Parts: sequence; C-alpha cells; structure tokens
Amino acid sequence: MARILVVDNDEGLVHFLRRLFAKAGHDVAACTDGMTALSTLGHEAFDVILLDYKMPGLNGLDTLSEIKRLQVKTPVVIMTAFGTSETAIEAMKRGAFDYLLKPFDTEELKRITADALQVSRLMREVVSLPKSLTRITPAADELRLVGNNRRIQEVFKLIGQVAAKDVTVLITGESGTGKELVARAIYHHSRRADKPFMAVNCAAIPETLFESELFGYERGAFTGADRPHLGKFERCHQGTLFFDEIGDMSLRTQAKVLRVLQEGEFERLGGSETIRVNVRILAATNKDLEKEVRQGRFREDLYYRLRIVSIHLPPLRGRLDDVPALVDYFVGRFAAEYGSPVRYVADGTLRKLQAYHWPGNVRELENCLRRAVLICHGEVLLPEHVQFENEREGGLADLGNGGGGLQQQVRELVACLLESVGKRPHASVIGMVERALVAQALERCAYNQVRAARLLGISRNTLRHRMRKYRLEPPNAPPPATPGSEG
Repeated sequence: MARILVVDNDEGLVHFLRRLFAKAGHDVAACTDGMTALSTLGHEAFDVILLDYKMPGLNGLDTLSEIKRLQVKTPVVIMTAFGTSETAIEAMKRGAFDYLLKPFDTEELKRITADALQVSRLMREVVSLPKSLTRITPAADELRLVGNNRRIQEVFKLIGQVAAKDVTVLITGESGTGKELVARAIYHHSRRADKPFMAVNCAAIPETLFESELFGYERGAFTGADRPHLGKFERCHQGTLFFDEIGDMSLRTQAKVLRVLQEGEFERLGGSETIRVNVRILAATNKDLEKEVRQGRFREDLYYRLRIVSIHLPPLRGRLDDVPALVDYFVGRFAAEYGSPVRYVADGTLRKLQAYHWPGNVRELENCLRRAVLICHGEVLLPEHVQFENEREGGLADLGNGGGGLQQQVRELVACLLESVGKRPHASVIGMVERALVAQALERCAYNQVRAARLLGISRNTLRHRMRKYRLEPPNAPPPATPGSEG
C-alpha cells in the first residue's frame, strides 16, 4: 500500500482521486493549499505527491520549490488545467517528476502515478554494502549485497571507490547475478542519492516506443500524440538513469544516447527545441559488448564511453562459498516478510544448495528460498523443502521418462493430428505445436518478450524470429510511430 498526498482545493477532484486510489489499495491524504502541504510533509512521509498548479496563496510551482528546498525525496506530479509548455518546462526545472493536464485521462493518471511510485520505491529502498567497507543509515526495507568471496569483495570495493565520483559505469555479468542491485548501491552511495533513480529495461520496451520513452515527444509528433510527453531523460534531470540490458538497444537509439552522454542535450520527437539535462548513466548487460561491437551490433564509441569504469559480477557457481551467507540473508528476510516460523537451516539443506550449479545465479537462489520458506511449516528448513527450477518443470521432464498422464495426453493429441493434417505431417505438427507454445508463453507473460523467452528457454532473438514466422503480435498493437522532424 502506498501513501499519496493530494494538494488541491477542488473537493470533487479530491473525492475522485480518493476513490480511484483506494481501489488499488492506496491511502490518500489531502490538503487544500501549499502551506498546509509543507506543514504536513514536515511530520508525515508519502510515496508520491499530486500537486495542483493554481491554488490560493502559494501556487504549485512555488510549493514544489519549497518541497525541494526541504530535501523531501518524494516524487511530485504537477496537476494543471493551464497546460502550456512554459508551465511544464518550469515544473521540470524545479524538480517535478511529471505533469498531468486537467481533465485527467484516467489511464494516463494511473501510468504516471505508477511510474512515480516505482521511482519512490527505488529511492527509498536502500542497498547497503558490507559494514566493514562503508557505514550508512539503516532503513527498515534495506537490501544488502552479501558475500565474503574474494571476487565479490572486489566488486564491493569498486562500488565504494566509484559511487561518489560522477562517472559512467558499465556493469557486466550473467543474468541473475545482481547487476541492478549493484547499480542501485552505486546510486545510494552517490552524491545524487536525493535525486531520482530510474531503471530502463532496454529488452522490454518495443523498439517503436523506445525513443519516445527516453526522449519524450511533442504534441502531434505522430498519430495519437495528443499532448507533450516528458521522457525519462527529462524526468531524471540531476538524477541517475540505469539502462538494464543495454546490449539490446537499437543502433539508432544508441546514437542518440551517445549524444546525451557527450553533449548533455537532445530534442523531443517532433520538436526542434534543444533540451539540456544533467543525468548520470549506469548501464548493465549480460552480453559480450566487445563481440557485439565487432559484429556491428553495438557502437564502438558508445561502448568506450560507457565503460569508463567497468564492474564484472561473478556467477554464483564461481563463489559457492557464499551460499551459506546468502541463505542466512534470504531465509531471514522471507521469514520476516511472510511471518514464517523458520529459524534454522539443516546442514543437509546447505549441502544440497552448495552442490547445485545455479544456472540462474543469485536470482534463482532467491526464488528457490522464497518458495522453500513459504512451504515450510516448522522451524527447520529441510532438504525436501528445496526444489530447483529444473525439478519444478515436472510434467515436461517426465515426458522423457516413459509414462505419466501428460505424456499420454500428448500421445493422444499427436494421433489426432496425424489423422487430420494430411501431407507433410512432421512439419505441420511441429509448426502447430510450436506456434501454440509460443503464443501461450507470450499471453502468459503479457507479451513481455524477455519473460516469454526465459519461460520457453530460448533466446530473445529466437523468440522474435518465431513471432515473425507465425505473425504473433500483441493485441491492439499500435502502428509504428511516425515521428515528425527532430530538428
């Protein structure tokens, strides 16, 4: 549940917002003017602030300036019925997260609020380093980087050395090794810790929408652009922008990101005004970017600009001596989170965990222990409570073992298909099954290609090829954007 502060003297609007956010499980407090809001923020904490522009006494922009002067880290969204570009620009200069035009489009309100809540969580959820290296103020929802292995200790030292220096950092390592956690640790120990932190998953945003998400767009830039949109660069001014899976960014977008890194400026899609920003860039990838550069899939100049400092995270199988410490941390965290009675871990459980090769790295260990804590009803976590991902695939694994209900259903289905497909039964049946499998995975993952590829156990490029082959598109997919002149 999030706490949202609405600052507006329109009783009808406040009532509407209370009802809307209550349905999502959030708590809403309200003030009718800026001075009351500032007094409230002096003794209460909120996750997001919705602030009206035109109010009696202190207006919204002046109230925003005071909020920033008081170093309140809560994202502020300006609400206005006077939707001029000057208002939006001035709001962003003073540190607003975004702005909303009245009357609201409900879906736009939900989207912007959800983005602001995510930024608020990332800013508040402190990631701490081992206490022997640095001392920070502990937080109730603190996350910890854990490990005593020499290779992970070198990572901690590097974080401590570069965090306070305003340089670009490239974080490499296999999926699940904790690259985003390292980026957030760098942010929390930096001089920008009181400014926004935004994470962008380069593999999850469709290419046709990626540039508008980063750089924003002007009204009329393409079909459906009925209002100016502020991109993540603009909303992250003076903060930290984390590009996850940057190896999946298109060459066209790479060129524009390089310009921001070099010049600190860009134009919105469909616009000609040059916008200047001051953003620290952190990036992560599980790809070999040097190989991507050689094969022409990643710009060499951007690669060297990103890797001013490079931090490589070792796989978990390369530091299995850290498994007991990670188990202690995760089991303690999940036991508290779920109110579980688990207090001890059996020696046999630790031996089982240390004998596994962990293809999914720390993320797989975390998910494994979360499930183990949930199904354990006693005080001791036993080996039978631990089940690895390849074991949980159950039915599929049983297909090769000659027997089981799932295998019998497949046999019966194939018999029916062989009778009905006619010529070239092998190619026809394989195609029908593959199309259904890919379509089901996409639907289950809400057309998130990264998650769907992981579920299927294939690469994202292979998934894209199958989507093109079988013409599988998201429902109500927007037509490709046709941006106007970018100046």
